[in-house]
Amino acid sequence: MKLFPPFSPTHLCLSSPHPRFSESLIMLVPFVAICFAVLGLVVSIAAHDNVYNYGNGYLNYTVVPGLFLQDDPSTNVSTFNFMTTNFGLINRTYPTDDTCKGGRQATQWERFAHYVASLNREAPKNVEYKLFYMGRHGEGWHNAAESYYGTPAWNCYWSEKDGNGTVVWADAHLTANGISQALPVNAFWATLIVNQKIPTPESYYTSPLMRCLATANLTFGGLNLPQEHPFIPEVKEYFREGISGHTCDRRSNKTYIHNTFPTYTFEKGFAEFDHLWEALHGETNVDQDIRSKKVLDDVFGSDRSTYISITSHSGEIASILRGE
Repeated sequence: MKLFPPFSPTHLCLSSPHPRFSESLIMLVPFVAICFAVLGLVVSIAAHDNVYNYGNGYLNYTVVPGLFLQDDPSTNVSTFNFMTTNFGLINRTYPTDDTCKGGRQATQWERFAHYVASLNREAPKNVEYKLFYMGRHGEGWHNAAESYYGTPAWNCYWSEKDGNGTVVWADAHLTANGISQALPVNAFWATLIVNQKIPTPESYYTSPLMRCLATANLTFGGLNLPQEHPFIPEVKEYFREGISGHTCDRRSNKTYIHNTFPTYTFEKGFAEFDHLWEALHGETNVDQDIRSKKVLDDVFGSDRSTYISITSHSGEIASILRGE
């Protein structure tokens, strides 16, 4: 049985690709050190002003340079592999190594965690440092459909459909390939937890779209995590992909999400139905960046965790990084 029936040329139109697909790849190049064909992970450390109870204060985000290869201009994004480079953590010394338990014999991640703890301990009251593990979902059926039909046909015809009669890509689930992309990341985490003593996330957040909900579960499920920080993700509306008229960007209802992932929690006010998606309409990059800053402000303003996981989308990760 063919999952993708032959495409009829009569469906082809000459409209330009949806802005998200042409723009997001350009915006990701300076920041995201991943191959777009596979599950990738971005690591960035950020500081901000007015931590907690900031009221109407404006949060300012900056990336601390010199810690990860992902923000090194010399890093080749087309060949970079986070699983062969210790998540991109640069092999270097820190000013706090002499006071780290184990000293210079401690692992790179142990010394890094000690350094971050020192930064937070010595930071002014209105400054805080957090490390984000930002992972993109594995291949979804919408990705497979776009590859099969081609981007022009996908953008101007197929993307507006729920599927093709054989495959459904509305709120796309992972393909078998997408699942196989996530599982090695789980094994990589398991190895780093044992060998590198990597600080695991203290909080987990995910986009409400099915491909991210599943990727988060495949990535972190079954790991030997600290009892005080179990894998219980919070679903946050604004960590979703850039909202377009494509049905892959329309999320399922809250009840379906809960029934599929019963251990996940929802942010306060999460609506039963998707009130943001509208057929044939989409948000601009500017609107997405505003949305991204709002959700980041919410995380920084309410979550005291230092190490945070966000499972999201290439376009949304790019938007978050544009706001730093």
